[in-house]
Amino acid sequence: MAPPLIAPDAVYWFSDGSHRGREAVLSAIAETFATIRDDIYQIDALEWITHSNGRAVCRYRFTWTGTVDGQPRSGTGCGTNVLVNNAGAWQLLHEHLSA
Repeated sequence: MAPPLIAPDAVYWFSDGSHRGREAVLSAIAETFATIRDDIYQIDALEWITHSNGRAVCRYRFTWTGTVDGQPRSGTGCGTNVLVNNAGAWQLLHEHLSA
């Protein structure tokens, strides 16, 4: 079985709040997918700020479209991700999304 993609001690900062720990992050992501139907999420302008055998950091721009409460919605913003190599498996340790 593959290790989880989200680190156990992950911290995610979204426009609507912060979430600490894998379970809290997974719950926030599930709530987002339950709220936004037919979600299309795209990233571009991806830049790897730094990377080594143990850590990597990237930043990017994102756009999304979908349906919320039966109405078409969309948004844009910037994101930053910190990945760590835990025993040979890359995991997301931190994500910061802002509109």
